[in-house]
Amino acid sequence: MSEPAISLRGVVKRYGSIVAVDGLDLEVPGGVCFGLLGPNGAGKSTTMRMLTAQALADAGEITVLGYELPGQSKQARLEMGVVPQLDNLDVELSCRQILTVFARLYRVPRSERRQAVEAALGLAHLQGRADTIVRDLSGGMRRRLLVARGLIHRPRLVLLDEPTVGLDPQVRQELWSLIDGLRTSGVTALMSTHYIEEAERLADVVAVMSQGRIVAQGTPAELVREHAGKEVLEVYGEPARLAEAAELAAREGWKSRRSGPALAIMRAESLDGRAPEGVRRPANLEDAFVALTGEEIE
Repeated sequence: MSEPAISLRGVVKRYGSIVAVDGLDLEVPGGVCFGLLGPNGAGKSTTMRMLTAQALADAGEITVLGYELPGQSKQARLEMGVVPQLDNLDVELSCRQILTVFARLYRVPRSERRQAVEAALGLAHLQGRADTIVRDLSGGMRRRLLVARGLIHRPRLVLLDEPTVGLDPQVRQELWSLIDGLRTSGVTALMSTHYIEEAERLADVVAVMSQGRIVAQGTPAELVREHAGKEVLEVYGEPARLAEAAELAAREGWKSRRSGPALAIMRAESLDGRAPEGVRRPANLEDAFVALTGEEIE
């Protein structure tokens, strides 16, 4: 696409006295997996709801696939897929029935529906569970069915709101493989997440969101290099030693943070002989995130 798949300009969303989204500017190119990374409460899910017109912006402009929202939201919804954060599957229906219903809702031609359902079942690795009712599916299978449901009509764009929240690591890996496959099929994906590893592994571009705004954007490698450097020095020891190291870092202007039982000092490659003893490791996206927002993701 020559035009961006998603464009937000100066978007504001308030809930009473709470400003959930605060002058948000965001542009998502076509054909990429774009990660919206931030802690709970950063405004990610509110942004997703505005992109589907479930919530209306109080100010600003939103364009999705060339359609202006909310006026043309119906046209936009027909060309996008949505995988919600909360499981809203009908537990009385089978996988095949749910996909068939949504194929009709998304106006898949009658002659192509059966093929579309079979393709979606294959994509989600649910062929063997096609006639199993949702109540009898595992949590991971239900999440895969949500993804398949959002892709039944071969959308140009798919919105993934915290797609693996609450899943165990093995099931999360399965979902990652499924999401990664979207990129090879040319689908644009906007994925909100508070799992740093998820953004690091799947996203071509990551935007870090904090307090309703984008505070940094780039590839994961660019964000790490710019905001955390090449190396991090981790200092271990008793609380008194960590406090002493933190005071030294503050005095010298070294950016640091607590990292579990250690104090992590950024840009260790540029530290001089006054640096305390510790273990050096490559900087990662979590280091960059904390440096940008001052928050740990839980």
